Amino acid sequence: MNSHDVQAIMNEFVKTDVLKRHLTAVSAAMRFYAGKFSEDTEKWAQIGLLHDFDWDMVGESTEHPFRGANILKERGFPDYVVHAVLSHGDDTGVIREDLMEKVLYSVDELSGFVIAVALVRPSRSLADVEPRSVTKKMKDKAFARAVKREDIARGAEDLGIDLNEHIANVIEALKPVSAELGLGPVS
Repeated sequence: MNSHDVQAIMNEFVKTDVLKRHLTAVSAAMRFYAGKFSEDTEKWAQIGLLHDFDWDMVGESTEHPFRGANILKERGFPDYVVHAVLSHGDDTGVIREDLMEKVLYSVDELSGFVIAVALVRPSRSLADVEPRSVTKKMKDKAFARAVKREDIARGAEDLGIDLNEHIANVIEALKPVSAELGLGPVS
């Protein structure tokens, strides 16, 4: 898998700014954790970019992420990429087998939730987001109601990381791409 192949998929299938921001956020969080665990940062970041690329085509239907996985297979992406895409949700029945897949699951919902918390701050900046503000918003079921709080908690648990530490890591991971995410400056 090379960055040209990933960019080609992104250019062909990702049409909305909302999806581009989500994929950018998850990719940044994956890159952060790859560095933390001394893994291949580019490989992990590319998985973050690819995990939901089919969303604009199929949305929250039962075809996601199967349609995307089939496209990746047809285009010759390695099996580990296809498996990671299939394992990032609970509805596929595909078990997360390695650390990369567990991290992908753990940052997927949380990345979007952290961004939502930043967007309701007066500064619209990650500089004003702390783990306790995120956990407080998690208790408000009306806030970002599509985000599955149980997935966020389970993701941290699967990694063996305290939830507040995991939230802090994702906040830090998103800071370098905050402008791309439509957020205010962090310094």
